[in-house]
Amino acid sequence: MVRLKSYVNGAWFEGQAPFATLIDPATEAPVAEASTRGLHFAAAVKHAREVGGPALRAMTFAQRAALLKEASRAIYAERERLLDVAQLNGGNTRGDAKFDVDGATATLSYYASVGKGLGDVHHLIDGDTEVLSRTNARFVGLHVRAPKRGVAVHVNAFNFPAWGTFEKAAVAWLAGMPVITKPATSTAWLTYEMVKILIDGKILPEGALQLISGSAGDLLDHLGGQDVLAFTGSADTGATLRGGHGHTQRSAAVNVEADSLNAAVLGPDVERGDDVYNWFVRAVQLEMTQKAGQKCTAIRRVLVPEALVDAVIEDLSEGLSRVVVGNPADPTVTMGPLTTLSQLNDYRAGVALLSQDAEIVFGSAAPMNGVGAPEGKGAYAAPVVLRARDSLNAPNVHRHEVFGPVCTVLPYDGTAAQAAQIVALGEGSLATSVATDDRDFLAEVLLELTPYNGRVLTVDKKVADQATPHGMVLPQLNHGGPGRAGGGAELGGLRGLDLYLQTTAIQGNRGVLERLLNVPKATG
Repeated sequence: MVRLKSYVNGAWFEGQAPFATLIDPATEAPVAEASTRGLHFAAAVKHAREVGGPALRAMTFAQRAALLKEASRAIYAERERLLDVAQLNGGNTRGDAKFDVDGATATLSYYASVGKGLGDVHHLIDGDTEVLSRTNARFVGLHVRAPKRGVAVHVNAFNFPAWGTFEKAAVAWLAGMPVITKPATSTAWLTYEMVKILIDGKILPEGALQLISGSAGDLLDHLGGQDVLAFTGSADTGATLRGGHGHTQRSAAVNVEADSLNAAVLGPDVERGDDVYNWFVRAVQLEMTQKAGQKCTAIRRVLVPEALVDAVIEDLSEGLSRVVVGNPADPTVTMGPLTTLSQLNDYRAGVALLSQDAEIVFGSAAPMNGVGAPEGKGAYAAPVVLRARDSLNAPNVHRHEVFGPVCTVLPYDGTAAQAAQIVALGEGSLATSVATDDRDFLAEVLLELTPYNGRVLTVDKKVADQATPHGMVLPQLNHGGPGRAGGGAELGGLRGLDLYLQTTAIQGNRGVLERLLNVPKATG
């Protein structure tokens, strides 16, 4: 069994007993253990600020970009070994493991290209120079964006220990901030192995990356006004973190990505069997089964015109009936277990809660044996489809996310107004998809959806064969959402750097400022 260490203060640290045990959710066999007992968290924060921060800020954006590229290549070189770890500790199928690990390396590579384009500069100019005087054109104002002088603490969720770690880290490093990353303990083995690759390879300057393998202790108590906390997880935990002294008393920046009742809307014009319809059904099935439905962007609410509800349920059920749930080590398995036994309990309780507002029309939350797994062992959950009795009066469906292979079909009257009304009942989502060729329907619903979503994917017959999956998070586009989804924003190309850069308005003599700040000359 592997004993996970933390990397802090320039050295590997082995915690003291008692240890948390990490399991293989396919068999319940222990695979690793972790502890941070005895770790000096205040010293880790100081090390990041005083060693990692200055080293990164001494580099230009282009130089930091080169580090990201090197990091991406180093991790990719160990890809096969990392996929094995993802299977053992996360219960991932090979495809799901690739989705996580390759998402990490692709995001690092993307931000490497972004940083290369920014060039050999230490700060960014935001917008145009503005003349501030009616009588003297020399007196101007402009905005500069430069790295904060603190540390970025990243607290990540259990479902994406690779991608979740490095999509945050890539942006922070490019911005010039050191990172202390704290993966969810239950799946920390994969993060540990990836961090070890970078530390052993001396790819990053010392202090730019520290790892907490286990409890975060009093880490967050040491954050202040130059620091950043980025969290992915439950809304309840997010609320607790926002209430910490670092945020409430010292104004540490906090970014939260939380629970999200994402939706998919089928337009009233779509006919059973056409390209858009088929994309819609496949999209729902994929989001239910990829990572066993344990994705923050997965489709939880499926809005279907009343005339097509039976057809969608029938076709979705047919596809789900072919899913083989079991141990990913078995080559016939297409969906692995949930990541932990506690997640399995939450899944069963959640399906029972949704059943107060909806009827199960496919599957069951009853205990099951996984293919290729010891009898009675493993966190196995079958796909479940429910149908709401009243889409506008289904409070549990619109308030509770079952983090597993579960969705609820919500019949609606085919109007854009009611579709938008139902989506809004979720009080904020990461993503909603709309599948339609009806331009009038799309025009009416699209801007009604934007206040409640961080991202909206529209699919018609001309892009149905090219559209990205509903749940795929792209580094070029914003990832986050309002309200229940946490109110945060990550990625989005250069927008992702906003969390880690301070934007400052500077006023003075145009000639002096433009020389000192290397303001690009206006063209055209």
